[in-house]
Amino acid sequence: MGSAKKSAKDSGSGSAARKARIEEMRRAERSRERRNRILTIGVSVVIVAGLVVGATVLVRSQSDDDSSTAASDSKGTGKFVTGADGVKTWDTKLTQNHVTKTVNYPMEPPVGGDHNAVWMNCNGDVYTKAINNMNAVHSLEHGAVWVTYNSKASKTDIDALAAKVKKTPYTLMSPDDKQADPIMLSAWGKQRTVTSATDPNVDKFFSEFVQGDQTPEPGAACTNGLSQ
Repeated sequence: MGSAKKSAKDSGSGSAARKARIEEMRRAERSRERRNRILTIGVSVVIVAGLVVGATVLVRSQSDDDSSTAASDSKGTGKFVTGADGVKTWDTKLTQNHVTKTVNYPMEPPVGGDHNAVWMNCNGDVYTKAINNMNAVHSLEHGAVWVTYNSKASKTDIDALAAKVKKTPYTLMSPDDKQADPIMLSAWGKQRTVTSATDPNVDKFFSEFVQGDQTPEPGAACTNGLSQ
């Protein structure tokens, strides 16, 4: 009997020990699960925070790029320098980015800078209405000379200049009531005023700057662009 009681006692003791070990294992498992949940939540928070910061930096960077481009166009950090021949040259490098927003050029008519992706046709094209500066600047990038005039120009001069433009590839002509002088000639980075259609400086300007050395993209098309 004593042996049986001892065996039962030992069995009960072993069962209690197993239960205790199982409970301890369960507590340890629950503890690990809590640690894993906390770790997972922590990692998730860090990842989300990183994504938010990265997106914010990207947006700010893109915004800064856009605003800096606009500022460089509108501030006009450069200036014209007039040569002995009367031709004015813009003294800083002009940007050549294609943009969709409106560009505020530091000179009128503009002689370069960021511009629309589509050029104005400049194969001897004469426009009777004002054209978009951003498209015309693209034409200058292709090596065109742009003849402009305001309301003070005589009809005789306008007709004579139109006739010259029509027979000269890589030129275009349009009115510009915002410009300071009656008749002005512009190329990429170059500009001058002439007194009339018969002013010898007209031919000189055409000869030097139609597809001249100043052209950023020589040989680029002057057709298949915009026309009125």
